[in-house]
Amino acid sequence: MSKRAHELYKQASLYSDDRQYRIVHLPTSGVMAAAGALAQLRDPFSALIVDKDEVTLILAEEELATFGPRLKGLEVLPQAYRLITFDLPLAPDVTGFMALISTALAAAGVPIMPLAAFARDHILVPASHYDAARAALEKLRALP
Repeated sequence: MSKRAHELYKQASLYSDDRQYRIVHLPTSGVMAAAGALAQLRDPFSALIVDKDEVTLILAEEELATFGPRLKGLEVLPQAYRLITFDLPLAPDVTGFMALISTALAAAGVPIMPLAAFARDHILVPASHYDAARAALEKLRALP
């Protein structure tokens, strides 16, 4: 375990907004519609990932209900997810931070979808695993 990563983790607040999120897959042709949906959102968490093969959009469930009909060819993962933000600015040269978290959550049997913003890391966990994730993260915080 990286000592620096663990020290930073202990300083981070764990933030969750109590919303349920959906992970949406779109063909690459859906990037403009996905970006247009994001441009209309007022709430603070969403994500758009575009690569050569696909578009991934993460939206709160109620936003998916609003924007879903505009998104042609969408495929939605069947389970809802919850957000956990590690609310501490992290420099881009920090190593082992997400490894520390993912190892603790893997040991607890919690699958994750990690996401990084400019200065903060986030994970999405299946809503059914949220309580186990929080417990595992609190246990990690208590380690020396």
